[in-house]
Amino acid sequence: MRASTTNSKAPNGKHKRRWSQRLRRWGLEGAIVLLVLAAVHWYKARPLAEGIAPTLSGHTIDTLEQINLSPPLEGPTLIHFWASWCPICKLEEGSIEALAKRYQVTTIAMQSGTEEEISRYLDERALDLRVIADPSGEIARQWGVQAVPASFIINRDGRIRFRRVGYTTGLGLRARLWLAEIGI
Repeated sequence: MRASTTNSKAPNGKHKRRWSQRLRRWGLEGAIVLLVLAAVHWYKARPLAEGIAPTLSGHTIDTLEQINLSPPLEGPTLIHFWASWCPICKLEEGSIEALAKRYQVTTIAMQSGTEEEISRYLDERALDLRVIADPSGEIARQWGVQAVPASFIINRDGRIRFRRVGYTTGLGLRARLWLAEIGI
């Protein structure tokens, strides 16, 4: 006769306690990571303009359309600072272009060369964006931008509703534009 063997995979109290401890530890570690990310975001956004949006006037590099950002605006507006030399900006450019099909989007090419160089860059990447050149970084300084990419969402009243330095998903920007559109 064979001796019966116990199934070693059956859960026991000790095994359940270990899993419970692991889950609590992972939850705590996840919360710490989220807290650190929030603190980094807050720290990077400190110098960015807030409240009423600073004056933005200039002409686009391709159509020479004059841009004057002053309330009341037609709807929520995305002001996006980027640079041709910025690898993170390149990751976002498709999302920014897609948003420009539905919302008012003005981009500022910060310290990216002459208007001709920026236009060539846009052509090479097949991008269709409203771009104001900021070769000296003067517009960026007025908005408190020290690093790119940087995004601002302005509501109809000219108030900054959202500001961010670093990568932002297209979905996140779309949601924030929608919130600004409905007045939240």
